[in-house]
Amino acid sequence: MKTRASATGKAVASKRTSADKPRATLKVIETRVYRGPNYWSYDPTIKLVVDLGVLEAFPTNKIPGFTDGLLSMLPGVGLHSCSTGQTGGFTKRLRAGTWVGHVAEHIALQLQRDAGTEVGRGKTRGTGEPGRYHVVYSYAEESVGLAAGRLAVRLVNHLVEPSPDFNLATEFEQLVLLAERAAFGPSTQALLDEASLRDIPWIRLNDQSLVQLGHGVHQKRIRATMTSNTSSLGVDIASDKKLTNKLLAGTGVPVPRADVVRNADEAVAAASRIGYPVAVKPLDGNHGRGVILNLADKAAVRDGYTTARKESRNGGVVVESFLTGNDYRCLVIGGVLRAVAQRIPAHVDGDGTQTLAELIEATNADPRRGIGHERVLTRINVDDESITYAAEQGFGLADVPPAETRVFLKRTGNMSTGGISIDRTEEIHPENAEIAELAARVVGLDIAGIDFICPDISVPVRETGGGIVEVNAAPGFRMHTNPTEGEAQYVAKPVIDMLFPPGSAARIPIVAITGSNGKTTTARMIAHILKGMGRKVGMTSTDGIVVDGRLIRRGDMSGPRSASTVLQNPNVEMAVFEVARGGILREGLGYDRNDVAVVLNVTGDHLGLGGITSLRQLAAVKQVLVEAVPREGTAVLNADDPLVAAMGRHCSGSVIYFSMDPNNEAIRRQASRGRRSVTIEPGRNGDMIVLRQGRKNLPLVWTHLLPATFEGRARMNVQNALAAAAATWAAGAHLHDVRQGLRTFTTSYFMAPGRLNMFELDGYRVIVDYAHNAPAVSALGEFVERLTEPSASGRRALVTGQRIGVMATAGDRRDDDIVELGRIAAAYFDTIIVREDANNRGRKIGGTAALIEQGIREAMAGGARCANVETVLDEMDATRHALDMGHEGDVVVVCVDHANAVWKELQRRQHGGASADLPAAMIDDPIDVLDDEMVALQGDG
Repeated sequence: MKTRASATGKAVASKRTSADKPRATLKVIETRVYRGPNYWSYDPTIKLVVDLGVLEAFPTNKIPGFTDGLLSMLPGVGLHSCSTGQTGGFTKRLRAGTWVGHVAEHIALQLQRDAGTEVGRGKTRGTGEPGRYHVVYSYAEESVGLAAGRLAVRLVNHLVEPSPDFNLATEFEQLVLLAERAAFGPSTQALLDEASLRDIPWIRLNDQSLVQLGHGVHQKRIRATMTSNTSSLGVDIASDKKLTNKLLAGTGVPVPRADVVRNADEAVAAASRIGYPVAVKPLDGNHGRGVILNLADKAAVRDGYTTARKESRNGGVVVESFLTGNDYRCLVIGGVLRAVAQRIPAHVDGDGTQTLAELIEATNADPRRGIGHERVLTRINVDDESITYAAEQGFGLADVPPAETRVFLKRTGNMSTGGISIDRTEEIHPENAEIAELAARVVGLDIAGIDFICPDISVPVRETGGGIVEVNAAPGFRMHTNPTEGEAQYVAKPVIDMLFPPGSAARIPIVAITGSNGKTTTARMIAHILKGMGRKVGMTSTDGIVVDGRLIRRGDMSGPRSASTVLQNPNVEMAVFEVARGGILREGLGYDRNDVAVVLNVTGDHLGLGGITSLRQLAAVKQVLVEAVPREGTAVLNADDPLVAAMGRHCSGSVIYFSMDPNNEAIRRQASRGRRSVTIEPGRNGDMIVLRQGRKNLPLVWTHLLPATFEGRARMNVQNALAAAAATWAAGAHLHDVRQGLRTFTTSYFMAPGRLNMFELDGYRVIVDYAHNAPAVSALGEFVERLTEPSASGRRALVTGQRIGVMATAGDRRDDDIVELGRIAAAYFDTIIVREDANNRGRKIGGTAALIEQGIREAMAGGARCANVETVLDEMDATRHALDMGHEGDVVVVCVDHANAVWKELQRRQHGGASADLPAAMIDDPIDVLDDEMVALQGDG
């Protein structure tokens, strides 16, 4: 972290370190949240770019009182092992001296742990700029992780320069409250923990408890304990207490007598008919809200009605006979009783010294108690009902209950009102279990909470008296998973068994493709092969999101958010993702793993962006896909690119290498080890794509028979075909399907817009392509060279005249890379028209074009092919100018930014009109043909 790379860096460092004492100058420059595997970690991670300011000159051992102050305020941080591998290693690092960016990382981790979230590790690395560091740490809840990072920076600055406005206890309490709000409830968390144990992926769909389990066509949804299988009709029935009572009584289930009333007078009359004592509750209530028990006279009924009416959404109140006995909750899942808990209403036990209010406060201080359903127990809320009920037992809040005297504060035993639970699963009588299971079936719920009131659940209820007072949809699990007394019941297991029976799939196969060039074409090839097998494929690319052949969203969709969109689509059976460098650096992958990872190549495009300054760093970014391959998965790697080939050692699964050279060392090594590879073998009739399994060769298809290769001339598409064949082979495709897919895939504008699209116009050829960097332009130039030669099948040359090129690149590329593109283009084209993209990405207008022209003229001075260069900045003006120059036998290559506009221009000319002569209705737009539904213009690649 002390290394300085340049004189500029030293000068800045000198300026930064001129302070004679430490100052609170730590600040956050940039924040990134990675939700999947990423450049820094396989786990969800937050990265802060921090600037130490003058603190770059002050490690912790040079800041008076810093270490002791930190350990006193946050003792847990001193137990971190850090890089020493021993508990307490971080304390040694603090005392020996480490930089405060590193300290902020450890504080952020510890704050999250103290707030109740489970997190892993972190790391701090220099950015290459003096005083600036990448502070990377894991998180469980995104909002909590971000807040912990901000608080960590404030705490560091406070330790450097104490501030009267900073109070760690107050700020930490806010963090805890945030963690409690963001966390899933115990029931949802139990289900997610069980799903994770079974390798079932999940996606949180809102900030509450709506969660998708599984991907694509295999997905199920849960909201707390309500599932995709939960009957809406069953929920409606359970919400209607009177109807539930009637249906249960009609099947012989013991239930209390009940009636529905709409005013207090009707409630009193119903109580008289039923017989005192009675209970009242909202007709459509839940969680025990508004339930008043053991009402023995008319006045009590009137008061109880008022309370119940406030909680009733439809105005109805149920009056029913009050059953005496204990309160039991029976949990039925999939028609089978899985757990029983006795519920005891919220209460405190007197000790003869504390007042009732003090006893309640002490009970609520139990760390197991929280607000609502966020913890295994709920804090007791003292309301009018609590005060009244305690007074009935002879106690006020200021009174001191005698020792061993239990004072109840709620009439019902609901956990949500502060009650506790005792597990009784092993004690329930089989007859009572059958009654509970019958009740769940009668109401029609897959998961039901059956409330029994009876003296003893271990004795048949028909003998002791009692019955079922309520059937609940979406019952809470915490009384069963975390009982106050007794054995925990693992009730999440049967729920997951019900949603995903043993042996059923939860994931869809994911094929992910990355590389500097060729990603989109390869992704389209793979998707085409899989679609030909009858699969419904969801594909993301720089063109948009396509599901089962239909474009549902247009734009650069090669990032993680688009991947998540596909995985949430319930029609998708297989996913093919083009994965861009930018998306990996900004947010990581949009999923936890890919079954097949394809890495095509690594070139210098994008260097200097996102902190990536070398090819090795860029390769490490793309290697994230390889590291996300599971043991049963496969990485498909280009053996002709040393940086890509080296990624094989980082793959947990198997590796298939592909190469244009059958004698490539990696290909030969694969054969000697009995492993798979894909290559080409030259023959008298052309090149044959061959799949190799050890020493066994499986001929696939002649390259000149693939439409996308233009009779074998487009060598870049031959290479893409090798990758696609390897990827689909790894995904389980039969050789016949791979062969058929490659034989029918074309680079027509309708199938692959902007990817080597060739048109014939007035006797000359027009090629439209997205080539935007020097290696891509070189490949395109070599293709043009081959068009001037007869094909492998003996057909005549397609180009016999001039070569005209329209060249451009993105403005955020390095100057040297832009100049190099110009040099490469000059080697292949006779005339070059230089243009610019509409978005110059920070460069002034004309700046990018000037650099390209500089490279062209330098190459011309060295004897390059190019004889003429012009600059026409507007894309369409440049395109029209180039097309106007074309004559029979020529080729015009247009490197596009907006392929659709160029396509329309070609359509107009093919119809025999000038660019503005024909109405738009006569122009076919393949994008619009594909996309007649939702179109979104934003991108995330």
